[in-house]
Amino acid sequence: MSRTTRVRLCGGLVFFLGTWVAYTQNANQPPQLKIDKVKDDLYQIVGDGGNVAVYVTGEGVILVDDKFEQDYGQIVEKVKSVTPQPIKYILSTHHHSDHSGGNVKFAPTVEIISTANARANIVEHKQSNAPANMVPASVTFTDETAVYLGGKEVRARYYGRGHTNGDAVIYFPALKTVHTGDLMAGATPLIDYPGGGSVVEWTKTLDGALKLDFDTVIPGHGNVTNKAGLKTYRDNVEKLRTRAQSLIRGGKSQEEVGKVMMAEFGWTANSLQMQWSLPGLMTELK
Repeated sequence: MSRTTRVRLCGGLVFFLGTWVAYTQNANQPPQLKIDKVKDDLYQIVGDGGNVAVYVTGEGVILVDDKFEQDYGQIVEKVKSVTPQPIKYILSTHHHSDHSGGNVKFAPTVEIISTANARANIVEHKQSNAPANMVPASVTFTDETAVYLGGKEVRARYYGRGHTNGDAVIYFPALKTVHTGDLMAGATPLIDYPGGGSVVEWTKTLDGALKLDFDTVIPGHGNVTNKAGLKTYRDNVEKLRTRAQSLIRGGKSQEEVGKVMMAEFGWTANSLQMQWSLPGLMTELK
């Protein structure tokens, strides 16, 4: 083998190894997050998990949810891009790790608040696919609470079961905006029956939230919308419930009901809807 050939081979090997190292490092990095303005002093951080609301005050920042543990650094970075104020409070909408996983990193310095049921669900490891090190809120409420910081108010209210048995709706009264958590998320509901969810109660829960005075909605996942969008989502949950109930009471099997859910409501094979929601529907709607 000539010296030139050996040099070329070595150069190619170095390039390949460098490319592979870069690939594997990137593959292990969490997806990139971005921050968007919703209204004055209110932003949302999107990507890799649930939507995080960021409310800036003159005395600190209030977050709604904190995604996965791996997103902690990016969340802090995105907050710093809009304010030098420190994060003081996190209001958790529910216990799932894509909304409360960041508690692990935030808990030592930030007061985390959730419903009592959401805290219990973390303590009791109700989410089967959650990391073992989940950290629950340090402060809980049963029906409602409020945080006042820098002359601004944020309210948290429990209206009842839906996605889980501990869903909080977060309300920014001065901005006429709500954060629904996964009571509104994506195109079709995920009813977490192991976590106490209910498709029967879901619409009643949203009916309570819809009585608030608001015009803007930050959903748990998906694009910012309005009150009409939340009402449409509520009606779609009712449509799904009515359809499933008619099938179940008509004697259809779980497999048959699942096929209709996939064909008409966008559920997919092996999804969490098929794992968590379908068996529960068969029981709740019989």
